[in-house]
Amino acid sequence: MREEFLVFGRPSIPEAGIAEVVDSLRSGWVGTGPKVARFESAMADYLGAPHTAAVSSGTSALHLAMLAAGVGPGDEVILPTMTFAATANAVVHTGATPLLVDVDPETQNITAEAIDAAITPRTKVVIPVHFAGYPCAMDPILDVARRHDLRVIEDAAHCIEGRAAGRKVGTIGDATCFSFYVTKNLTTIEGGMVATPHADWCETITTRAIHGLSAGAWRRFADETFQHYEVTAPGFKYNMTDVQAAVGLHQLPLLDAWGRRRAELWARYDEAFADLPLRRPALPPAGSSDVHARHLYVLRLDLDGLTVDRDTVAEAIHAENVGVGVHYRALHLQPYYRDRFALQPERFPVADALSACTLSIPLSGTLTDDDADDVIAAVTKVLTGYASAESGATAAGR
Repeated sequence: MREEFLVFGRPSIPEAGIAEVVDSLRSGWVGTGPKVARFESAMADYLGAPHTAAVSSGTSALHLAMLAAGVGPGDEVILPTMTFAATANAVVHTGATPLLVDVDPETQNITAEAIDAAITPRTKVVIPVHFAGYPCAMDPILDVARRHDLRVIEDAAHCIEGRAAGRKVGTIGDATCFSFYVTKNLTTIEGGMVATPHADWCETITTRAIHGLSAGAWRRFADETFQHYEVTAPGFKYNMTDVQAAVGLHQLPLLDAWGRRRAELWARYDEAFADLPLRRPALPPAGSSDVHARHLYVLRLDLDGLTVDRDTVAEAIHAENVGVGVHYRALHLQPYYRDRFALQPERFPVADALSACTLSIPLSGTLTDDDADDVIAAVTKVLTGYASAESGATAAGR
């Protein structure tokens, strides 16, 4: 057992980022200022996106993007049930109704077929969620959206480095929403970003992110002459600060190197877990132009080959001083969505099964070889200990 607990999703903040934060604190610009503008520009360059708007979280990014799309009461938004609560919560906050659909059993992503079957006359937006970093099949989704005159707002909280059919995630739909929460491949501790090809959407998002004011604090106070602001819409307090942007600025140049390291760890995990009672996470097939961002390494436990349930396995690995996560217990199982929208498990057979068996293990660009060894040892020890007598005979075929 490890001596020190290995935190699941521990952030990687380089010394240059820490120095940038200190510089912000000393400069006096600790709110929304020049470093937020620099970060927006750097993200636009990295993604190849025409317009970017930094905000306080991935949740606020989704909320503001839907408002820019004109989503409101009476509308419906289609999204997968296998996602974090924030995706659906943002829909509810617009006054619209979330329409949950099941996911593909391999990628755990929403499919064009599921979207097409769920569309009603009130549907306005589709939210593909790039689960764990595996990009959704965007071309078929865009085809369905165009046929029904729907907007596409991507939830790319897991997929900043991803490519779908060769195109960079962030340049495909009407808007793409990123999260920079502490566990993400790039973090600003708390923060988010919207990338969009629509200049008017970006202006709406930027304005509504800071109370609906006509000019942000930096622009108002940095100008040579005094100027009043005007409230142009009932906005929110969703702005990113310079301190947050300072953390992110020095991570962007490291994303590719960190991604290569996660790929190395992924390969080590794949090899180490080949004969255990589980299914390893899917990657795009050889020759595909899709690029998996490898945000999460999600095990799918073979519960028929184990004598205990997923939660018992999670507790046992945790007891080995290795942190784990569950991604996810689907939204149709969560009390608010289950009860408010009368959702029955049989409508979501794939997500329902995944909700009982998925378990995520540590994966980051700064995880050491010793850390990885400890993760492998803990998972192997626990699953071997809980394996049923029958599982050994079939494990080699997995």
